[in-house]
Amino acid sequence: MPIVNIQILEGRPASKVKALISRVTDTVAEELEVPKERIRVLVTEVPKTHWGIAGVPVSDTPGR
Repeated sequence: MPIVNIQILEGRPASKVKALISRVTDTVAEELEVPKERIRVLVTEVPKTHWGIAGVPVSDTPGR
């Protein structure tokens, strides 16, 4: 059973996350030749205060 873990920054619309899950499932099913029913996709939304780039939280980065 393929399990795909995806971590993204918080703030995207639920519709985008739903589309991501669907497309990732389709791709994994096609590439690994497994039924979609066997695939699990876990999307974790990380708060911008908990995601650092170059030692700085994204929440403290202008324009993010």
